[in-house]
Amino acid sequence: MEEDIDTRKINNSFLRDHSYATEADIISTVEFNHTGELLATGDKGGRVVIFQREQESKNQVHRRGEYNVYSTFQSHEPEFDYLKSLEIEEKINKIRWLPQQNAAYFLLSTNDKTVKLWKVSERDKRPEGYNLKDEEGRLRDPATITTLRVPVLRPMDLMVEATPRRVFANAHTYHINSISVNSDYETYMSADDLRINLWNFEITNQSFNIVDIKPANMEELTEVITAAEFHPHHCNTFVYSSSKGTIRLCDMRASALCDRHTKFFEEPEDPSNRSFFSEIISSISDVKFSHSGRYIMTRDYLTVKVWDLNMENRPIETYQCHHDGLLQQLLQDV
Repeated sequence: MEEDIDTRKINNSFLRDHSYATEADIISTVEFNHTGELLATGDKGGRVVIFQREQESKNQVHRRGEYNVYSTFQSHEPEFDYLKSLEIEEKINKIRWLPQQNAAYFLLSTNDKTVKLWKVSERDKRPEGYNLKDEEGRLRDPATITTLRVPVLRPMDLMVEATPRRVFANAHTYHINSISVNSDYETYMSADDLRINLWNFEITNQSFNIVDIKPANMEELTEVITAAEFHPHHCNTFVYSSSKGTIRLCDMRASALCDRHTKFFEEPEDPSNRSFFSEIISSISDVKFSHSGRYIMTRDYLTVKVWDLNMENRPIETYQCHHDGLLQQLLQDV
C-alpha cells in the first residue's frame, strides 16, 4: 500500500515537472465513445491517444474509474499548402467516435484541413504454416515445396492496430472547428469558420455544401461559425453556433442550402450589463444535443446554458463556470 502511494507521488511529481512536456504534448481535444469505456485524446503534435477504462474487480474496486493507455497513433502530420504559402499544423481539433458495429472501433479525427477515418482493432492471433511463405514472410521456391500444409492461427500477445480507412481533404478554405456524425451513420458534417460541408463515408473526393455564411464583401462579415452538431435521432436536423452567441437550427428537408434557419436561439442582452468584453464572452465555443434530442447545451466563456428546442428566446438553465468577480477583474485590467 505504501509503495502504491509512493508510486502515485512520483507520477504526480513527474507530470508537474513541465521540463518533460513539450508544446506538442498539450491536449487539444477529448472525446468519450458511446459506452464510456474508451476515451480518445488528441494533442498539438497530431497524435491520438486512446485510454481504456479499468475493469472493476473485487480486489481493486477503487480502480474502476481509472483509464489506462489502450492505443497511441500518429493521426496527422504537418503539411504545407504551396498555393497559399500556408503551413498546416498537425494539431487535432476534434475527435468523434462512430457507434460500434463489430469488434473494431471507428473514429474521425481532424486538423485544420483534413478529416480522417480510423479503424482501431485488436489482434491476439497470428497465422502460421503458409505454403508459399516461410515463417519470416519471405517467398519460398515452389520447387522446394513437397507437401501442403494447412495454415493455423497461433496465440500471440494482444496488439492494438490503428489503420486509416478514409481521408477527406481539400474541401475547406478555412480552419475546421467541428465534425459531427449523423444518426444515419452514412454521413457526417465538417464545419469551418464560414461553411458547413456534408460528407458520405464512402466518398472522399467530394462533399456537399449545406451552410455558407460568407458575404460577397468580407468587410461585411459580422460573425463566424464556431461549432456544429447533428440531432441524435433526426438525420435531417442539425444546429450550428456563432461567435455572436446565437444558435441556429436547420432542416435539410427545407432546402439544399440551409441559408435560412428553422429556429433561432438567442438570449436578449441586458443593456446595463454591456461592456467591452460582451461580444467576446458571448461567443459560443461548443454546442451539444442531449441524448433525447429535446435540449441543447452551449458553452460560452463564462457559462453553460441549456436550451429547450421549443423555447427560442432564453435558456431554461444557466450554469456559471467562473466566479462572479472574473469579469470585473478583466475590466479592471483593460
